Amino acid sequence: MNKYWYDEHQEFGSIPPQRLITTQGLELCKEMLAGKLPAPTMSKTLNFRMCEAEDGRVIFKGTPLDEHYNPSGVVHGGWAGAILDSALGCCVWTKVPVGMAYTTAEFKVHLVRPMTYKTGEVIAEARVVHMGRKLATSEGTLKTADGKLLAHGTETCAIFNPLEG
Repeated sequence: MNKYWYDEHQEFGSIPPQRLITTQGLELCKEMLAGKLPAPTMSKTLNFRMCEAEDGRVIFKGTPLDEHYNPSGVVHGGWAGAILDSALGCCVWTKVPVGMAYTTAEFKVHLVRPMTYKTGEVIAEARVVHMGRKLATSEGTLKTADGKLLAHGTETCAIFNPLEG
């Protein structure tokens, strides 16, 4: 079994800026899931991906690898932070209106259980708690395939017009 989630046909890169400002976030997420838009390059490096997207909710899955270890011999907390930040931000993105953009303004992660490459596939699920015109908040969890909690977190995203500098 391949330890990486992608295959040699997977495309990685960025979404063209014109698409970002002319297409609603949920539609862009669905196009990425369908392979019509590239996956972010960092998802290849960190071995995780978006698997589901609906209005206000997303699921990411990934497998931590020994390449993600810290000097203590466990997966670096930044890996859990990265997959959670991705899920927490993308659930907000599904609600961002056309012509607007979002960025993480603040996020907090509580790591409650260590991970190793033996942990196997993990699931990050995030939901929007509040969607305003300028700020949005979300909350999410990171769990093992059998439901053990590994981490949980919250995020605040700034909503802005990318054409206003």
